[in-house]
Amino acid sequence: MSKIVSIHSFRGGTGKSNSTANLAAIVARYGYKVGIVDTDIQSPGIHVLFGFDDRKIKYTLNDYLWGNCPIEEAAYDVSSVLGKTGKPNSRIYLIPSSIKSKDITKVLREGFDFNMLNEGFQELIDALDLDYLFIDTHPGLNEETLLSIAISDVLVLILRPDHQDFQGTAVTVEAARKLEVPKMLLLINKALPALDFGALQQQVEKLYNIPVAGIMPLSDEMIQLASSDLFCLRFADHPLSKVIDKVAQMIIKEC
Repeated sequence: MSKIVSIHSFRGGTGKSNSTANLAAIVARYGYKVGIVDTDIQSPGIHVLFGFDDRKIKYTLNDYLWGNCPIEEAAYDVSSVLGKTGKPNSRIYLIPSSIKSKDITKVLREGFDFNMLNEGFQELIDALDLDYLFIDTHPGLNEETLLSIAISDVLVLILRPDHQDFQGTAVTVEAARKLEVPKMLLLINKALPALDFGALQQQVEKLYNIPVAGIMPLSDEMIQLASSDLFCLRFADHPLSKVIDKVAQMIIKEC
C-alpha cells in the first residue's frame, strides 16, 4: 500500500528540500518506486538537486493545477541519479513546480484549488504505481501545508538547534496532532559538531515527546556541494549520509 511522507519545516533555510531529495533517493535505492512533489510553489528549487535544466521542463505541477495536463505528465523519471546504487526495481520520479516568475506570480495572485492538489497526489500514486510519495512542503503553516500534513502517513519535521526553530516546530507539532497525523519524526539539521548530540536529542524529544530520527552535523562538504547533486549518493560514507540512511530506513519501517 502506498504511503505519503511529508517533509516540513516551520522556517526556511533548514535544508528541507535537500533532506527531502536525499531521503527519497535513499528509499528508492532500497528497491522502491518513489515520487517527489515540489509543493513549495512560491519558491521552488528541488529540481536543481537532480540536475534539471528548467528550460527543458515541458509541464510542471502548476500546469496540472491550472488544468493544462494530467499530473503524471508533469512527472519526470530521474532514476538515473541512482546510478549503480539502486536495485533493478528502484525508481524515482520528480514533479517540479515552475521556476518561471510569471507562473509564481500567478500562483501568488490567484492561488489554486487545494482539493485538486489532494486529488492529484492520489492520481499520481495510481498512475506511477508508487510505493512512496514524498511531499516537499512550503515552510510555515498555510492551507496548502495543512493539507499535505493532514494526508500524511509520516510527517518528518526538519529543525535546527535554534530557539526560533524550536518555537515554530512546536506550533507545527500542535497542528499535526490536531490533524491526527499517524506518525511524526524529528530530524535536526545543521548541528555544530562540537555539540553534545546525545544531550540535544534528549532535550528535543522531551520538548515535543516525538522521537528524533537523526541529527545531521553541519558539513563543509554539503555547503561546498551547493545543491549541485544528491549528497548521500556523492558521499555515501559521510557521517551525514549515514544519518540520512538511518532516517530513510525508519520511514520504511514506520510505513
